[in-house]
Amino acid sequence: MSPKIISRADVTALGQRLRAEGKKISFANGCFELLHVGHVRFLQGARAQGDVLVVGVNSDRAVRALKGPGRPLLPEAARVELVAALACVDYVVVFDEVTAEGILRNLRPDVQCKGTDYTEENVPERHVMDELGGVVRIVGDAKSHSTRDILAEIVRRETKDEG
Repeated sequence: MSPKIISRADVTALGQRLRAEGKKISFANGCFELLHVGHVRFLQGARAQGDVLVVGVNSDRAVRALKGPGRPLLPEAARVELVAALACVDYVVVFDEVTAEGILRNLRPDVQCKGTDYTEENVPERHVMDELGGVVRIVGDAKSHSTRDILAEIVRRETKDEG
């Protein structure tokens, strides 16, 4: 297992240690079902917001709640390993909640990063970052890449090839 992968129970201690070291903590989260260029650009943008990037990956249960039956496509262990393999990522943690509120309260990052499908005003956890004295930043490229679109293209091509 990668040393970048930490347990949910270790998040509070990680945040305390990084703050004691004077590090600016950036946090990003997502399902990361099929790692694609949009994810990479999002995480690179999130890394640029701080000294350390911690990435929260939704558990299999949370992905099912968010995306519906048949999801996730890859189990959480594989998704976490893929995210941890990226050079811009310092730490990865699985979290079981549907929103990142709890993990934000435990980690207490300086910056919460969300993708361009959000605005700073409509980020669901914005009130938590306000309470913590942190900021929300929108990073990455325009949301022109998605797992849903990749799956639709695969189905379209398979259907075309069969016809």
